[in-house]
Amino acid sequence: MRVYANTDPRLGPAEIADHARRVEAAGYDGMHVSETLHDPFLLAAAALQATSRIVVRTSVALAFVRSPVLTAYTAWDLARVSGGRFHLGLGSQIRQNVEQRYAMPWSEPAGRMREYVHVVRAAFATFRSGELVPFEGEHYRFTRMQPYFNPFDGRPAPPEPPVYLGGVGARMCRAAGEVADGYLAHPTNSSPRCLAEDTLPALATGAASAGRGRGDLDVIAGVQVITGDTEADLARERERQRRQFAFLYSTPAYRRGLDSVGLGHLQQPLASMVRDDSWSALADVVTDDVLAALLPTARYAELADAVRGRVGGLVDGVTLALPTDAAQDGQMARVVARLRESPSGGEPA
Repeated sequence: MRVYANTDPRLGPAEIADHARRVEAAGYDGMHVSETLHDPFLLAAAALQATSRIVVRTSVALAFVRSPVLTAYTAWDLARVSGGRFHLGLGSQIRQNVEQRYAMPWSEPAGRMREYVHVVRAAFATFRSGELVPFEGEHYRFTRMQPYFNPFDGRPAPPEPPVYLGGVGARMCRAAGEVADGYLAHPTNSSPRCLAEDTLPALATGAASAGRGRGDLDVIAGVQVITGDTEADLARERERQRRQFAFLYSTPAYRRGLDSVGLGHLQQPLASMVRDDSWSALADVVTDDVLAALLPTARYAELADAVRGRVGGLVDGVTLALPTDAAQDGQMARVVARLRESPSGGEPA
């Protein structure tokens, strides 16, 4: 099982290099950078320059707020400068954010995402060969590439960046199974029940429609845990996660995660709390029992077993955050080493 470190979205270009060095020193396979407060490709470039071994993956860069060919240019450059350590993770974001926060148009997301990936791959093929590999679909047309604008220069091409898709709905999962190299499960649909009953069957359906199988898709679960070295660490982490939990599950698209553990009735109160910026009742709504239903708690010594018990045999990799306190990185390094000895979802136990 591969292990990736997710990244606090507050870390900007000035801080990401130190974080990346910590990730590499702790033995992780790679790290994920999100598009939240900062440009994910700028973060990825800084992280790649600060390291020599790990994969750096956008998780996720927002597809529909930028041109697929512009995305391909950036991914191609990052692949070249890193010797192939860059992976392109894409996601759609919800309609309100695309239209109202990014001021971009919205249309049927799964169909657009399929075509978006096809255009990115057509652009990669064009950059590799020097000859236009066109694509014409319902949503996107890629039919022009003059030599002046083509990165092809006769040198050996860099390794083509693998394309991962993130999403929670069945349609996007089917799209990922059909066209992507991998799938990035959101934390809200990374519970064992969501993976087994919803996500993996939809991925398999999409893969089968393209003549592929489960082994052709790298599935990464977004595992959230409450961990630490002492009871005081666990208590602090529990309080930190409580607000994040409320924010995540206030989104209607993520309700299935709550439903999977019989807590769907909390979605509306959480939405009201976040909308009104009223957090006075947070501990009464997101109780310790509610947190425990979706976020396992384990000290470092038991953490590898807790993660394996949650998603072992279902996925090929997991995300697992570095400790807040860098002094505890050594303990997380031992957790990572144990998890990396575990079989992936497509391998025998």
